[in-house]
Amino acid sequence: MSEAIGYELIGDIAVLSAQNPPVNALGLDVRQGLVDGMARAEADGAKAVLIYGEGRTYFAGADIREFGRPPTEPLLPNVCTRIESSPLIVVSALHGTALGGGLEIALGSHYRIAVPSARVGLPEVLIGVMPGAGGSQRLPRLIGVDASVDIITSGRQVGAKEALELGILDRVEDGAPRDIGLAYARELIDSGAERRPISEMRAPKAVDFDALYDVVFKKSRGMIAPATAVRGIQASCELPFVQGMYRERELFMELMASDQRQGMIHAFFSERAVGKLPELKGIKPRDLNAIGVIGGGTMGAGIATAALLSGLSVVMLEMSAEAAEAAKGRIEGNLGGALKRGKLSQAQFEDLTTKALTLSTNYEALSDVDLVIEAVFEDMEVKKKVFTQLDAVCKPGAVLASNTSYLDINEIAACTNRPEDVIGLHFFSPAHVMKLLEVVVADATAPDVVATGFMLGARMRKISVRAGVCDGFIGNRILSTYRTCADHMILDGASPYQIDKALTDFGFAMGPFAVADLAGLDIGWSVRKRKRAEGLDPRARDSSYADKLCEDGHFGQKTGKGYYIYDAGKRAGVPNPDVMPMIASERLVKGITAREFTDEEIVRRYMAAMVNEAAKVVGEGIARRPLDVDVTLLYGYGFPRYRGGPLKWADMVGLPALLADIKTWAEEDDYFWQPAPLLEQLVAEGRTFDDLNKEAAQ
Repeated sequence: MSEAIGYELIGDIAVLSAQNPPVNALGLDVRQGLVDGMARAEADGAKAVLIYGEGRTYFAGADIREFGRPPTEPLLPNVCTRIESSPLIVVSALHGTALGGGLEIALGSHYRIAVPSARVGLPEVLIGVMPGAGGSQRLPRLIGVDASVDIITSGRQVGAKEALELGILDRVEDGAPRDIGLAYARELIDSGAERRPISEMRAPKAVDFDALYDVVFKKSRGMIAPATAVRGIQASCELPFVQGMYRERELFMELMASDQRQGMIHAFFSERAVGKLPELKGIKPRDLNAIGVIGGGTMGAGIATAALLSGLSVVMLEMSAEAAEAAKGRIEGNLGGALKRGKLSQAQFEDLTTKALTLSTNYEALSDVDLVIEAVFEDMEVKKKVFTQLDAVCKPGAVLASNTSYLDINEIAACTNRPEDVIGLHFFSPAHVMKLLEVVVADATAPDVVATGFMLGARMRKISVRAGVCDGFIGNRILSTYRTCADHMILDGASPYQIDKALTDFGFAMGPFAVADLAGLDIGWSVRKRKRAEGLDPRARDSSYADKLCEDGHFGQKTGKGYYIYDAGKRAGVPNPDVMPMIASERLVKGITAREFTDEEIVRRYMAAMVNEAAKVVGEGIARRPLDVDVTLLYGYGFPRYRGGPLKWADMVGLPALLADIKTWAEEDDYFWQPAPLLEQLVAEGRTFDDLNKEAAQ
């Protein structure tokens, strides 16, 4: 028998224990061990089999090391069928997580018991596929169509209490999984309980699956896996079990061959690789227990909230007592959401807001913090003034961090006597919700300061990406370019509303003009004014219609009007009728005759601009690897996860054709459409961005 599955016979109960740390993934050795263990239990004359996991979990899911490899027998569907078809009573005792194939093994068992902290789920849609080992056939027979559609199409994890109420679990008990499993198996034997294969249960009643498919597809914003899973559930209602299993496998294999599956697998692995930097190997981060936050606006309050929730104490510094109290109110509002959702108890809420949080208007209050993050107005002189004061009051070894979105961290660090302690920590608003953190490494930043930035991100449960210093770092530099591309298309004849729709149809969570309204139009206005003051290249096409909105005090959602008009309390808006006349006026002044754009051309130009600038960012070393760009755009800019990120998308659509388009458009505007040298190099060598990711991993 495989060493990945332990075997012992305790009286008339055979015990199969998963021994494949760290998460008992269902690799080949585990699958073979389960098949062999079932055969041995039957040969030994056992009356029941207990399956459980040693260590921290039951089977947490598939073995990610096998992703992309040819399938090897025994395949998981056959393992589940082998378990279910045994003449013995089979009990699974769950702890930790039983996800994907793990839950499918449990559903192949006849009875399921779990500890209260266990979680179950079928999250396959989150990597672009669907249950492929009977999950879409057994779960509906057990808990019905509605609950199965919810669990399978969302990919969410279900706690033990809910799983018991739904009927996924038969019992929930405190204790060691082995002990409660053995006791339950003993009880079943002694009571004369019969086998209970889910495959032999009555199929659930069919619903209007065509309508359900449409609802799920619309909700998924173009992701095909959830809606395809609906067809698998439909098979459980309309086909005999064996034929349903064939249909599930057919749908599963269709998804395995899709571009979306490629994109989501790329995203899955990239988010795990992004924080693994050779430069940090063996580097110990600095101590981190208390942080300071300067500026209690939306961003600063969000950063403070994230820090408090991660167990850090926070000193919030504001210019006046009134501003400090307003900041506290924002933090309490953020934490109140967690309290309302049951993520915090009332006692925890009070501890965080009265004990862990300190308000101050004096820089001396920051003298003992381990790290301070400024979140003040995006102006270099203001930032320098803050850092000069921090340099004077902060203890030796304290990390001095700027939350700047665009400004030069080297210039900020140069105004201190400790540039090695200075780093950029660019959070995304709202900072207690958004998952991305850009860790911006300046020329003099010490390695242990970089490690501390990544440690902070991990404590806050962020996806942290290393970025170099340039205007906008990784994300905002690329954003500036593709947003400029959108502005060019508007001058030439498109509308903000056509562009937003084309890009949400492509899969973005929001279009660029709706995003600008959400972030605040004053941010882009400030950047445009700064760049104009620094001097634009005479070849650059500039547009000013958006400046008129800002000059009139219209900054988007926070003022109720921008590209869209927002009713009080509503996040979605309707087009602002003042915008198109502003655009028409600017076209007239510039002598531009508007032309029509197809949605396809809008997407192609927008994406080509994004990819071309991203290639420059990688080529210049601002991002170390293409996957760093992909993760940044996925987690900070609403890029559709099922497309993997802009550079994965570029690989899939083909780099030669993209480069050819860029060169064609360069005939009209050779300043904006300058091909990235790295893109030209990859095309010339017949290579892809993913080849660079693989080289970096070696």
